[in-house]
Amino acid sequence: MAAAQSSAARVSRVLAIAPTPFFGDRGCHVRIYEEARALQAMGVDTLVVTYPAGRDVAGVSLRRSARLPGVRPSPLGPSWSRPLLDLALLREVLRAARTYRPQVVHAHLHEGAFLATLVRARTGLPFVADLQGSLTEELIDHRFLTPGGPLARGMRALEAWLVRRPDAILVSSAAASDLVAARHVDRARLVSLPDGVDLDTFRPQPRDPALVARLGLAGRRVVVFLGVLTPYQGVDALLDAAPLVIARVPDACFLVMGYPNEDRYRAMARDRGLEAHVRFPGRIPYHEAARWLGLGDVAVSPKQSLTEANGKLLNYMACGLPVVATDTPVNRELLGAAGRYAPVGDPGALADRLVELLTDEPQRRELGAALRARAEAEFAWPALAARLVTVYERVAAGAVPVPLAA
Repeated sequence: MAAAQSSAARVSRVLAIAPTPFFGDRGCHVRIYEEARALQAMGVDTLVVTYPAGRDVAGVSLRRSARLPGVRPSPLGPSWSRPLLDLALLREVLRAARTYRPQVVHAHLHEGAFLATLVRARTGLPFVADLQGSLTEELIDHRFLTPGGPLARGMRALEAWLVRRPDAILVSSAAASDLVAARHVDRARLVSLPDGVDLDTFRPQPRDPALVARLGLAGRRVVVFLGVLTPYQGVDALLDAAPLVIARVPDACFLVMGYPNEDRYRAMARDRGLEAHVRFPGRIPYHEAARWLGLGDVAVSPKQSLTEANGKLLNYMACGLPVVATDTPVNRELLGAAGRYAPVGDPGALADRLVELLTDEPQRRELGAALRARAEAEFAWPALAARLVTVYERVAAGAVPVPLAA
């Protein structure tokens, strides 16, 4: 620590705690992956310590915690096995702290922040917490907690204690900043770091003829969704809106990409007579995502959560797609005036916005170009990674982080 504090400019090793089965082609996994690669490009070595499950990815150094007999990490969302997995992860993080000798710990998610608090007590290492919303609200969104119940109240108290522990907190949106600050956190410790996007991996692409033939999309106007297939991501709402769209745009087709619960949603589409208008290709690997998004005329994100980050929007934007999203503070912060919005929980309004774009090709081209330009100007990883390195240096030196607006 003394060496790190004596020269803030020499931060070259960061230990990232990822309490999730990394890598899983989704959400926070993409942020961790792209963040690590952007840091490596700047000469900052990053070691990601994660659960035993997941997929290794090129360009990211990984260590995995030990497998526990009879315990399998859930692919997403909360589970009662997580505390056991986190204990095993803590052991591996402490081992990495001794052998890798990082100067800063970068803790992802609230569980990572809790583990980093314990690591700092043992090692003195400063840590930055990457918090993309409210843990309590996420558990409620996943229907793991009941709003207003005793467990939810206890979790809010724990969360309020936890968010006061990091040396700096990274927030991806103004909404997330307000949530954290409401728990009596000094805004001087909050640092704006929105989700970024790899503009080389995600870029406008023509339709792939092989995929068009495989999916029967010739002559169809295609709405694309790529994300986790759950109610809180708005997949139910999307299937509620689909018949209303098809009634006005008979050649419309919905390409709903992601996992899990594909069988549940296939059955729902079948029950609603949508089989000819909906495709469920399943999980799409990260490095193939742009090719699949290139099949779309319009992208959609009917996410129901008011607090979580929404990184899929940046992939849509970078691919030059016009976007219809639920009207939430996070979505407006990302899409700005070039987005098209529908109130949360209103399938009729969602259908109206989709029909508007599906039937107006000039507007689609204009909005798609504007969103690609917005992604280039505000969400490219090189600039975001430089901001992150500045935060590491100041935290390692014991200084106050850069201001939120930086």
